[in-house]
Amino acid sequence: MFKYSGAEVYFNYIKRGDDIPIIFLHGWGRSGDDFESFASQIYDRSILLIDFPPFGKSQHNVTGWNIFTYAGMVMSLCEHLNISKGDFVGHSFGGRVTIMISAVKCTLVHSCILIDSAGMKPRRSLKYRYNQAIYKIKRKINKSYRQKGSTDYEALSPAMKETFKNIVNTHLEAYAKKIKAKTLIVWGLQDNETPIYMARRLNKLIAGSELKILNDGGHFSFLDCKLEFFRIVNEFYKEV
Repeated sequence: MFKYSGAEVYFNYIKRGDDIPIIFLHGWGRSGDDFESFASQIYDRSILLIDFPPFGKSQHNVTGWNIFTYAGMVMSLCEHLNISKGDFVGHSFGGRVTIMISAVKCTLVHSCILIDSAGMKPRRSLKYRYNQAIYKIKRKINKSYRQKGSTDYEALSPAMKETFKNIVNTHLEAYAKKIKAKTLIVWGLQDNETPIYMARRLNKLIAGSELKILNDGGHFSFLDCKLEFFRIVNEFYKEV
């Protein structure tokens, strides 16, 4: 375990020599286990799997964290493990953290792979705006009225709900523009959580980035299309 900002962070560091390790960052509510099948096929690289608090095997009491805290935690863990440079792979929320680290500490990032990454400001439909207007009216009438969120959101503790809201309302377009590392963007065409327009926006924002679309993939495109994902990543690392 690694202690950071009042939390105990679980990680699994498989060190194989002094090469540049691959650092896997999972999605919100998930754990490093999502990358186990992929990591198990890599025999010649060092691997770092991290469970973001309060998920997986990490401590479940986290207060006051935001996207900057999570990025700071990963950077501090790398320093603790004497990792001066890494190949980052981030899925969804892990993509947010990867974008942030790539922008603020570019010397740490040798390359990055963003899989169905969160962080782009979503387009708001007329239906969404209508529902928000109705919610505001109901709140004016009844101050105690609360609109229910997603199942994942409702399952969180009050402290983690505040963390979640802070994170989803922090948009990273300005940070994406600062990324200098070689970047691969992998996206599921059927992704409904972070739609394909977000992939195209990231592709425009990150200079020299490459976009690969998995036609049969959803939000977990790397699990939906394992063989194709593995092939794409292998080709990317050969170039890097």
